[in-house]
Formats: sequence, structure tokens, C-alpha cells
Amino acid sequence: MQDILEKKSIKNIDFNCDLGQSFGIYKNNCEFELLDYVSSVNVSCGFHAGDPMTIKNALLKAKEKNVVVGAHIGFDDIQGFGYRPIELSEDEIEALVVYQVGALMSFAKTMKLEIEHVRPHGAMYKMAAESFSFSCALANAIKKCSQWLVYYGAAGDVIEKVGDYVNIPIAREVYLEKMYNSDGTINSVARDNENTEVSIQRLKTILNYSQVSNVEGGKTFLNIDTVHFSSRLPNAVEMAKRAKDLIVPVPVNYKNVYASGWVE
Repeated sequence: MQDILEKKSIKNIDFNCDLGQSFGIYKNNCEFELLDYVSSVNVSCGFHAGDPMTIKNALLKAKEKNVVVGAHIGFDDIQGFGYRPIELSEDEIEALVVYQVGALMSFAKTMKLEIEHVRPHGAMYKMAAESFSFSCALANAIKKCSQWLVYYGAAGDVIEKVGDYVNIPIAREVYLEKMYNSDGTINSVARDNENTEVSIQRLKTILNYSQVSNVEGGKTFLNIDTVHFSSRLPNAVEMAKRAKDLIVPVPVNYKNVYASGWVE
């Protein structure tokens, strides 16, 4: 990984957030405030969060705001909110993914919406960032749902290799509040940064140089397609608003088409 600033600017980038992160009486209405500032959303599919009415309302809100919709898949762990790792066979992983993505696809179809991407949640996201075999199992399952679905995952070597090996479109994701190791992986021990000014400065570095600051005090190069904004952060809306003032986000598929030269 690079540790010096080299110019590799980003002209188009996606902003994404999670939607439908509620279940029954447990609501998270703060997430709807982010819809004015993101270009894509990840709708929970009923396993780690979400229930039928929550999913329906999330899709309606997404349609109203004209943002791209993706499936937010996780382990079947409502009590732990999907943050506890679960060891599964490849067949079990495939069934888990197909069930969730298929449910959201059917819901979306009734509203004349298309599901464009899939993003894992919590422990599933972390396992996918660390394990090539687990990430490949997820990617293969996603591809069985549709070969056009984009697989969202943590930027770094694993998702790069998975994209090539499985031959699936990928979106390499970064957080503005997370701390990164020098190899580009997320440092899961360090506390999240909740200073908006620091986060916006990090975004400027990402846009200008495709680099993130690391825990060793240097800079690490990462290929980045999308920035995730978490509604759990108290400054999430302010951060997303400031970020959109800096650059207007576009969905990943638009970014890919732009890179191909079809649009200007």
C-alpha cells in the first residue's frame, strides 16, 4: 500500500446508507433524514433487521427520493442485530443470501423498482472483508440471484480478488469515521471518529488522492467507489450534508457507465 500522496482524483462517487434498520416497535427514523444526501440505499431484508411493513415503507421512501435500491443482507440474528458471526456451509450461505435478496426483489417488483446491489451487514460484512472463501461464497450466491447485481464490500485486496475470481461487479466501500490499518483494512479496535470536520477532510483526501489516513499516521491508497454513512452516528446527517456540498454523489452503475465513456 502507498504511503505518499499521489494524484489519483475521483470524479464520481456513490454515497450509500442503510434503510429499514427497524423491527416491530424498534424504530430508526433518523435514517430517512439521510435520503436527501445519498445516491443509493441498502434495505434490510428481514433477518438482522426489517419486517414486512418496514421493508415496504423503506422502498416507498427510496422511490420517493429517487435513489438506487440495494439489498442489505445479514445473519438471522435479531437479538444481536447481525453483529455476531455465524459459521455456515456454502449451501447455507447461498440459501441465506438467495432468500433475502429474492424477498426484496419481489417487494421491489410490486413498486416497479429494480434491486441494483447487495451489501452485507455487521458480522457478515466483517467476515467478507477478511475471508476470501467466505466472500466468494457470498458473491456466488448474489450472482445466482442476478448477474447484474453489484456486490458492495469493504475496499481492499479481498473484494478486488473476489470481483475478478467470481466475475461479479463490485463496489469498494469506505467509511469516513472508521480508522484504517496501513494495509487498508478497517481497524476494528479503534474508536470511530465523530468529528465532522475531520471526516470531511478525509473525504477531500479520498476525492483528491484515493487515499485514507491510517493508524500509523500515514496514508494508504484504496480503490474506492462508494462512501457509507451510518445513521447510528450522532453527526451522520451533518456529515452527509457537508459531503454532498463537496461533491454530488452518483450511483455506482452511473459511475461505471461514465468510466466507459458513454456519458460525459
